[in-house]
Amino acid sequence: MPAIDFPLPKLLTYAGSSPKPADFDAYWAKALAELDALDPQPELVEADYPVNFATCYDLYFTGVGGARLHARVVKPKNQAKPGPGLVSFHGYSGNCGSWLDYFAYAAAGFTVTALDCRGQGGQSEDTVPTVGNTLHGHIIKGIDDVPEKLYYRNVYLDTVLLARLTMEMDSVDAERVVCTGGSQGGALSLACASLEPRIKKCYSQFPFLSDFKRVWEMGLDKAAYTGLRDYFRRFDPFHQREEEIFTKLGYIDVTNLSPRIQGEVLMYLSLSDEICPPSTQFAAYNAITSKKSNMIAPDFGHETPPRQCPETVYQFLTDI
Repeated sequence: MPAIDFPLPKLLTYAGSSPKPADFDAYWAKALAELDALDPQPELVEADYPVNFATCYDLYFTGVGGARLHARVVKPKNQAKPGPGLVSFHGYSGNCGSWLDYFAYAAAGFTVTALDCRGQGGQSEDTVPTVGNTLHGHIIKGIDDVPEKLYYRNVYLDTVLLARLTMEMDSVDAERVVCTGGSQGGALSLACASLEPRIKKCYSQFPFLSDFKRVWEMGLDKAAYTGLRDYFRRFDPFHQREEEIFTKLGYIDVTNLSPRIQGEVLMYLSLSDEICPPSTQFAAYNAITSKKSNMIAPDFGHETPPRQCPETVYQFLTDI
């Protein structure tokens, strides 16, 4: 077995090494109250992409901070009654993907919504101003401001808002909504299921944004995590603020959010992953207290999983 991290027996019990802020629950209660008071002003625009079993749309809506956000929507045609819904989240710097990515679920009767994360590779705006450095990644955007200005706090709320809008669609049975994603999308899937308790099932693939301190301790604060290393080198080279920084990052650590999940979870865990280290993945998985299962891939890193994985995921998510 590859040895880039703890042995598997320790991974199976590892609880994480990053701090959790003392007011964590109050922080997210306040954030959700802000979301509750928001008028998202949704606009659904039919796209010129005809297929015989589904209709494609662009969805525009307003998130926290006044950001106008975008998602793709695929609705099945000829539904006799509301069916299940699937909310999809993309990897870091990406976008909501192609219509083709969602046709298998639409063919199974799902209404699919796929988010463009604010300020990344799609159409969604990022309008929240912050104090401080934003170089090399969104992890540290807002780290020198109040905790409410953390970039991922607002993205997590965007996922909840899209899930709520999905549940409100006339084609969707609100009691049969699932979410899915890999890497950043894997983290967003966990965050969405944590903050929207009606999510029935969640699939998370090698999640990003987990156990930040462990990433730094392993010297893997690079690639998507390079903002951590760059921040300390430029603004705290002697790590005098290390505890403060990692505590503030605890607000957006999915390991801290995962105990809130009520739906069933399936997670893909890659043991040769040097982008999102195995221990950080297991920290989030081990924190989940609801019904859960996993697929552990010893020989795979942060890469396309073996073909058995998407087949299993499809069966898991469509069995609802």
